[in-house]
Amino acid sequence: MTDCKKHAQHDLHAACCGHDGTDEGFDRGRRMTLDMLAGGGLAAMMGALTGGLPMPAMAQEDDVVRIGYLPITDATPLLVAHAKGFYADEGLEAERPTLIRGWSPLIEAFVAGKFNLVHFLKPIPVWMRYNNDFPVKVMAWAHTNGSALVVGRHTDVEDFAGLGGKQVAVPFWYSMHNIVLQYALRANGIKPVIKAQGEPLAADECNLQVLPPPEMPPALAARKIDAYIVAEPFNALGELKAGARMLRFTGDIWKNHPCCVVCMNEQITTAKPEWTQKVMNAVVRASVYASQNKEEVAELLSKDGEGYLPAPAPVVKRAMTLYADDSTYLETGAIKNEAEYKNGRIDFQPWPYPSATKLIVEEMNQTVVSGDATFLSGLDPEFVAQDLVNYNYVKAALQKYPEWQNDPSVDTSGDPFVREEVLKL
Repeated sequence: MTDCKKHAQHDLHAACCGHDGTDEGFDRGRRMTLDMLAGGGLAAMMGALTGGLPMPAMAQEDDVVRIGYLPITDATPLLVAHAKGFYADEGLEAERPTLIRGWSPLIEAFVAGKFNLVHFLKPIPVWMRYNNDFPVKVMAWAHTNGSALVVGRHTDVEDFAGLGGKQVAVPFWYSMHNIVLQYALRANGIKPVIKAQGEPLAADECNLQVLPPPEMPPALAARKIDAYIVAEPFNALGELKAGARMLRFTGDIWKNHPCCVVCMNEQITTAKPEWTQKVMNAVVRASVYASQNKEEVAELLSKDGEGYLPAPAPVVKRAMTLYADDSTYLETGAIKNEAEYKNGRIDFQPWPYPSATKLIVEEMNQTVVSGDATFLSGLDPEFVAQDLVNYNYVKAALQKYPEWQNDPSVDTSGDPFVREEVLKL
């Protein structure tokens, strides 16, 4: 590591979630499950879901690609591969991807075998595999950068030091967002804590809570939280609909970081190697397409296009394209390192750099989470980088689509498959 009134809230929730605010299809009781899962309760949940059956009995027996995703730009390659017919070009049948509104239900569905292709926040499979012994494999990166921290206009927060005494939402305890946020807080003398809402905070304490991404902008607009850190398009949505100010882009702190990763069940990848390679060919092809056609892809995915994401096209386009060409971001310090990093607000390259996996494991040991995280204490970063990730399928697909190296997040000055992690404020 280196250096709102009722109707207004109602409208905002519709903009976030794509319906009338009734949360149809989203079980609010799962909020309790969210903290239970992040606290290490996956093993017990797995037993209930599988009824004690051995894991192989859960795997789908047919070859249909079944995709589960959250309504965030992290899912872009999985969605573009469906929208552009790339799965079909590989001879695969793919159901229309299923939108899930929180990490808890997506994890549950993946564990139960409902989906055989998903995206997870990068630390989630670390926790699933080594704390809960679930055979998840990271197959590729979904995108690089593409996340940010926004603060409410009701606050006087101008930098990370200003988050002392404030309430901040993260999408999941085991998330790159929690890691980067706490890195920045510590560097500014602020202590991350997890306390009950309403409990007094010291001036140097920042209280963290988990919220599903679609609930973050309404919570900020209602002043239930002071800031949130999450993937796009919920930062852009917060800016346009919830009175949010952009404090800092995470890709301007950790250069070209992974956010979500493409995941599959290891038992399926072992049993169906040819099928797995075809899936990865389609995903990598979609990553290249997204990198080369960000504005088109934003329109395609939005509710004004094919409706994979419930956000309107202007929101998704902002999340995909508005960055260093916006003087406000430069003037306020939301962007500080772009001249050196030369990246975008969101970029797309699928190669899962081992160095980033190692850094995540190292940083997870310093990150405050709810629940028992003792599994991390003996976890060797080098072992995780080799055991958690399957490099073979994605590398074969990258050789088929070498244009991946043209993405701004790939350093072409040396070996494109090797890099040094840069993390600084």
